[in-house]
Amino acid sequence: MLCYTYDGSFNGLLTTIHEIYYRRQKPQEIVSAGSSNLPLFFKQEHIACDEDKAARVYDAIDAKISSRALRNAYCAYLSEHPRAGMWIYEYLRLGWQLGPKLDLYLTDERVHQIHRLRRKVKTEQHRLLGLLRFQRCQSEIFYATIEPDYNVAELLAPHFASRLSDQNWIIHDLRRDLAVVFNQKEWVSTDFTLQQKLELEQDEQYYQRLWKQRQHGHIQPQKSQTAETMHARALLEAPG
Repeated sequence: MLCYTYDGSFNGLLTTIHEIYYRRQKPQEIVSAGSSNLPLFFKQEHIACDEDKAARVYDAIDAKISSRALRNAYCAYLSEHPRAGMWIYEYLRLGWQLGPKLDLYLTDERVHQIHRLRRKVKTEQHRLLGLLRFQRCQSEIFYATIEPDYNVAELLAPHFASRLSDQNWIIHDLRRDLAVVFNQKEWVSTDFTLQQKLELEQDEQYYQRLWKQRQHGHIQPQKSQTAETMHARALLEAPG
């Protein structure tokens, strides 16, 4: 039995789906490398992330299925469910057969699984939108912490980019050591630790250095390469 592993990014997952189609070799599992849920006794093959291949799959989902299916797949990915990778592949595989009607097949288990993950992720997103509170740091940066069950920090970004558009702010996911950072113009997602938060409080210029380093690629973000952040922003800021 075959298990494909990928780097844990959404683009890495899309690259893996691309390789399944072109290699014509369907795996029994698709799992993030380093996951504690790697199956025993499976042949493992790692698929390196390729931005061009990921973009082709991204565009194919949007054009041949629907933008809704693309958002559903992304929300399912953010759930971090151990089987999300395989379920997303099965969902999209069905979608390329059915086209825009995919999400009408509510009794099909492949559709139901993705819709269930999306509902869980969106429920947590809406709960945090109502509960999130910012504190003003000495450096005049607004800072908020979350510890969500699902990887929803990016889902919160469009709302606060609109609501607090005249402020610099950070939403810090303590569980995953990542943050969404906003500079009154746009937001990005990057690695962020409590140590960096302390530096932020002690050094007024730290925020600007963090932003500049992120923009110039000196910080290697965990799950938000430039192309991936662009994709995420397009998905998250779309209606529905």
